[in-house]
Amino acid sequence: MAEWRKSSYSPTDQDCVEIGRGVGIRDSKAPAAHVPVAPAAWAAFLRSVSNRGRA
Repeated sequence: MAEWRKSSYSPTDQDCVEIGRGVGIRDSKAPAAHVPVAPAAWAAFLRSVSNRGRA
């Protein structure tokens, strides 16, 4: 079972996006389903969004 972590931008424990390391992304309202994301793809996504503020 994956350890899920909610977004730090979510104001409550409900209605948030959660990330499971090595597993994917899920909606806290539907925790049984998730979108699989490869670790390399997730790292590329994080680099992309973190570089947006530097342009």
